[in-house]
Amino acid sequence: MNVTIYTRVSTDDQAASGLGLAAQVAACESFAAKAGHAVAGLHTDAGISGAAGIEDRPGLMAAVAGLRRGDALLIAKRCRLGRDAFAIAMIEKAVSRKGATILSADGVGNGDDPASQFMKSVIDAASAYERGLIRSRTRAALAAKRRAGERAGEVPFGWTADENGKLIEVADEQNVLRLIHELRASGVSLRKIASILTESGHRTKKGNASWTHTTVKSILDRAAVLAA
Repeated sequence: MNVTIYTRVSTDDQAASGLGLAAQVAACESFAAKAGHAVAGLHTDAGISGAAGIEDRPGLMAAVAGLRRGDALLIAKRCRLGRDAFAIAMIEKAVSRKGATILSADGVGNGDDPASQFMKSVIDAASAYERGLIRSRTRAALAAKRRAGERAGEVPFGWTADENGKLIEVADEQNVLRLIHELRASGVSLRKIASILTESGHRTKKGNASWTHTTVKSILDRAAVLAA
């Protein structure tokens, strides 16, 4: 069987699990060698949240696009697919449409028998729960800083800080922020939003004329935390 290796890390994942990219590749290559599978390709998404949809993961899109009937998408662990049940379901559907399957190097959930299906559902639920815990802890830490009168981290997009650290709105950035939220609410992908902002001549917080999907995601995540 031909397998395509897919690896993914986000900042939170690396800190929480130690599943770095090199470790994932090593686990997948070892599994493939022992099972007699041929590695047909390797694709990676670095710094991508487990909640991101397939359209916001260029590495995953390339991996799925290259699959052929009878192939398998090989991951180190089930949580590398994602930490959101809906996103995982969409990925599984995309792989199934290619006539391929998903294999995990740790062997958990491989197969179509009831026990394997049950393990998949348990792991997916646990991954979603862990992501929720991470977000909850982050919000609690930021809220504590705000209550203490401290600014939490860098000044977020849409704001500047005065000499006392108090946040003040930046009109132009607030307009861009509203546009980002409107586009996302309309179902536009992060990559498409980045393209629209670049083509419209808007600048990032650091003054860059070129936007990336990771920059857009970071802005949305920070805005969600501030609103919590």
